[in-house]
Amino acid sequence: MLEVNPFSAVSAASQATADSTALGANLDSFLQLLITQLQNQDPLDPVDTNQFTQQLVQFTEAEQTVKMNQNLEKLINVSAASTITSVVGYIGKELTAAGSISELQNGVASWQYSVPAKSDDALFTVTDATGNVVYTQTQSIQAGSGSFVWNGQITGGGIAPTGSYHLQIRAKDSAGNLLDASTSFVGIVDGVDMSGSEVVLTSGSRNIKLDEVTSIKLPSTP
Repeated sequence: MLEVNPFSAVSAASQATADSTALGANLDSFLQLLITQLQNQDPLDPVDTNQFTQQLVQFTEAEQTVKMNQNLEKLINVSAASTITSVVGYIGKELTAAGSISELQNGVASWQYSVPAKSDDALFTVTDATGNVVYTQTQSIQAGSGSFVWNGQITGGGIAPTGSYHLQIRAKDSAGNLLDASTSFVGIVDGVDMSGSEVVLTSGSRNIKLDEVTSIKLPSTP
């Protein structure tokens, strides 16, 4: 999905005003030159005005184009302002996005998951950024969607530091067949990055593009 940085759009839109100013100055110079030449022409050999007429037509066409650009500029400014207001409003909201990596923030990391069938002994494994296992838990899960919340406790004792963690789910159905479990990241939006060509939401050290977001809602916990 192609997106345009709203701040860049506002900056680029101001070009229409500059073009209009330059066109007005050029037109004034042209008219002064035309009047001077007509005043000083030889009555016995008058100036052919066809060329001047064509240039006047070109100036008129250019002026119409600039006016269209000015109207477009207004639309861009309105759209950009709306986009900025919209995405900034995401800050503090809880988002869900596809992926297995979540942020441990304020002692909590959350994921959403989905499995096609019930499993009586699903194994949840949390690993750190280097792939080391920091926490495991076995529990029964039902078919469909569910949530897994980790409080940062490390298996064997201790509390994991704030950062990114990966969740893997290994679950089997009643016949022993391995289930295909999908996971989604759940986190709190703490910033909006508009420095690139796409608007990116930030949650801790994670960057999430808008087209990766599957839901935005008020935080489920304070």
